[in-house]
Amino acid sequence: MELRDLYVISGVAGMTGNELARKLISSGNTVIGFDNFFASSIKTVEDLLGDGRFCFYEYDLNNIEQMDMLKREIRIKKDNYGKLIYINCGAVVHTEHFYHINRTFETNVLGMKRFLEQAVEVQADIFINCSTSEVYSMNSWGERGVSESDYVTMADAEHSQRTSYAAGKLLTEFFMKDAVLEGRIKGCSIRFANVYSKNELYPKHIIPHILNQLKERGEVQLLENSKVNRRTFLHNEDSCRAVIALIQSEAALDGSVYNVATDEEISIIDLVYLCARKAGIGDPKITFCGYRESDPERRLLNTDKIRERTGWKPEVTLEQGIGMCLGEMEG
Repeated sequence: MELRDLYVISGVAGMTGNELARKLISSGNTVIGFDNFFASSIKTVEDLLGDGRFCFYEYDLNNIEQMDMLKREIRIKKDNYGKLIYINCGAVVHTEHFYHINRTFETNVLGMKRFLEQAVEVQADIFINCSTSEVYSMNSWGERGVSESDYVTMADAEHSQRTSYAAGKLLTEFFMKDAVLEGRIKGCSIRFANVYSKNELYPKHIIPHILNQLKERGEVQLLENSKVNRRTFLHNEDSCRAVIALIQSEAALDGSVYNVATDEEISIIDLVYLCARKAGIGDPKITFCGYRESDPERRLLNTDKIRERTGWKPEVTLEQGIGMCLGEMEG
């Protein structure tokens, strides 16, 4: 009988983590997941808590004692499964937190490095490092979208705190590549576009911010940057399918970096109008307050690499995804 696999997921209650756990368990695998609820809630995984194939801990990636307990448990259990696969979804997220350099560095860089080292130590087969399209910083678009081989242009030193998240995530990609090149593990890094979800509970991310303000006030307040900013948004159904597609494509696990995004670019202003239309609000009032330095006007990614290597492509349109978010709010 073919053994199912054991997955270990940090940040399992987050947007990609919770849906990923759900998909893996539905395929018969077992998931050990942990989260410190920095920007999430137990509510996103409460439907999984009664499933014997899901083991959850309220652990912190930076808590050495907790990570040692996790390591001991995995060593005991791993021989009962086929492959052992680590997925690092845990991170300090949202722009306002990127200015807290020490915390961002501790979790996103040191925490990831220790998690990767643990995976190597317990002889895991695969490590997936969830990175970010933020690494492209001020060079986030091109005629066909920015690709993985393009040069990265960070913000200037006057505003470098905004870039701490991007710089830290870029460093984790180096750790990942190094571990693969040295033959210690197979894996890759994924540069996600702006991920959103019907289970999104962090109110300062742009889509829940817009939906909550429309629901509560019938109007939306945005940063001044939003007058010109354009983005693509990736539903977590598609982000999870990308992770699984890479895991199942052994040749892709060579330490490479992969962009994961849609081609559906939209201005933030039009995003408000789309959300309002889906919510049945005719002509929403939009006001502007505040300005964020070193915020790129566009972020458009080229995804040819992952499409060619795995056959992955996004399936959830933005309009469909917004409808799913509204359905969850109304339910």
